[in-house]
Amino acid sequence: MEQSEVVKRVVGILTEAGEIRRLLEENVDRDNVETDSSVVTALLNETMPRITIPEDASIEEVAVLVGREVGGAVEQLVGAFTLAFAMLAQVHDSGQTDVSSADVLQDLALRAEQIGSGGSEDGDP
Repeated sequence: MEQSEVVKRVVGILTEAGEIRRLLEENVDRDNVETDSSVVTALLNETMPRITIPEDASIEEVAVLVGREVGGAVEQLVGAFTLAFAMLAQVHDSGQTDVSSADVLQDLALRAEQIGSGGSEDGDP
């Protein structure tokens, strides 16, 4: 999966989490808020590689193979969440009260779309 797609999926997960938070803040006693983890499961299923392990592989060989294959996917996920956090933190730390977290995430998704379609990235949050 391309990094731009991973970033867009992470933005979707964070946006959904923000919506759940908002619904709970509106009604603390609310117990029917949908917390659908299938979005996260789908992202993991699409991001993680399929690994074929030879039948005669030793435990050490399996560990090396899994580490090598899964490592890149984990780096993509961590990178996307780190980028989202850094952008949200930058706006928070700057004291910009006219920009919501949803605005920041929407901007990040648009930037990921531009990168994914071959557009340029100017580096501004």
